[in-house]
Amino acid sequence: MKNLYVGNMEATTTEQDLRTAFAVYGPVDVVSIITDRTTGLPRGFAFVEMAAEKDANEAVLALNGSLMAGRAIVVGEARAKTGNPRTQTSP
Repeated sequence: MKNLYVGNMEATTTEQDLRTAFAVYGPVDVVSIITDRTTGLPRGFAFVEMAAEKDANEAVLALNGSLMAGRAIVVGEARAKTGNPRTQTSP
């Protein structure tokens, strides 16, 4: 399984829009559109999990820089989550 980052999304982009775009390259397991905690509005990025690494790599090559809802989206491998430096304290 490979987790992909999708950025620079239009606020109107839906889970189904992402599933449709990525499914061309292989099965999509999970789509998570990230929203603001306070407003509930989309923050302009999402994560897409694909079952096969080969399919995910093909999706990155094909979709990175492509237009979705009139915007050039950024697609790449998601980085591992690290702690928020604003909430960490020094020893």
